[in-house]
Amino acid sequence: MAVAAGEVFASGSQELHVLAVDDSNADGKIIERLLKISSCKATAVESGIRALQFLGLDGEKHSGYNVNLIMTDYSMPGMTGYELLKKIKESSACRQIPVVIMSSENILTRIDRYFFNSIIFLLHRV
Repeated sequence: MAVAAGEVFASGSQELHVLAVDDSNADGKIIERLLKISSCKATAVESGIRALQFLGLDGEKHSGYNVNLIMTDYSMPGMTGYELLKKIKESSACRQIPVVIMSSENILTRIDRYFFNSIIFLLHRV
């Protein structure tokens, strides 16, 4: 069921928390600001590694933070958004968190490959 953040979280019981991952500081701040305007709690980090640290998936002894949605750039140095997605989905603690991968690149073969892989992933999980 898709609902706007304000509809469910306006009661004050819980605020939608979105983790924005983008190696461009300017883009990360824009995403963070837009989410806050939409009544979401937003946290921006600059890499896939920092996202894993924030989520507590870096192997260190800390619990990580609770997030409801992850928005990540595809093309980042060190770890792509797709590699981040795979690590998140391998984690029993975080695999239920929806992940949106964004890209300004229009590479249809990549889009088709990831769409096909996500369908296969869903078929194996059901």
